[in-house]
Amino acid sequence: MDMATLRTGLVIAGAYADKVRRVLFAQLRDKVKSGEITNTEVARAAGELNRLLFDILVNRLSIEKGDVVRITVDYEVSDGRIEWRLDTLQVQAWRMIPEEEVSEAVRSAISMAEEIMTGAIDFEARRLGETDTGDVVYEVLHQGRVVGAVLVTPIDEGEALVRGAVTEPTPLVLKRARIRYTGSLDEFIASRITSIMENASNTERREAEKVVREIRALIEAAGGEEEVEEEL
Repeated sequence: MDMATLRTGLVIAGAYADKVRRVLFAQLRDKVKSGEITNTEVARAAGELNRLLFDILVNRLSIEKGDVVRITVDYEVSDGRIEWRLDTLQVQAWRMIPEEEVSEAVRSAISMAEEIMTGAIDFEARRLGETDTGDVVYEVLHQGRVVGAVLVTPIDEGEALVRGAVTEPTPLVLKRARIRYTGSLDEFIASRITSIMENASNTERREAEKVVREIRALIEAAGGEEEVEEEL
């Protein structure tokens, strides 16, 4: 019994059936040549899988021919027959956006390009908790989505160091910045996070993600994030 995986890669929905058939025949070419399996059996298996995929994509998801799909499924070859392992079937689908809608979005964005590309990015900050060493961790949000984290280390009365990173709308890393504040630290960070992050530098996404993970790990180890989530 031989196990293998059929992967279509990204393919437009109107061509998935042909791609399934071609991939299966290519994968089993040597077995057909050796007589271990027949062309008829390969065609049968491809046809049966395509019937199932049609029901999923067309009847149930209303996928259109111009949309993009990716299909992955394992199968076994035993005694000259192909058996699909349907418990491994994975279907991903991306719906095509009409050209007119895309063009309008581009035109609209270009009309505000200078503001979008060079203006301050509007961030929000929400306290997650305090570490065992007295640092305070905040998660950073953009348009309601959590996109990063900052670590604030008080060093004197009304003075602190801040470092952090965000992954969206563009990856940024704030290596270390000294801030002066009055009143509540939480209120100050919440009201100034946008200007604080203006000192951050552009970087690769993986570097920003690394910094965010490191900061969140500090509060998770201290159990602070769990307390915040319970309050929410």
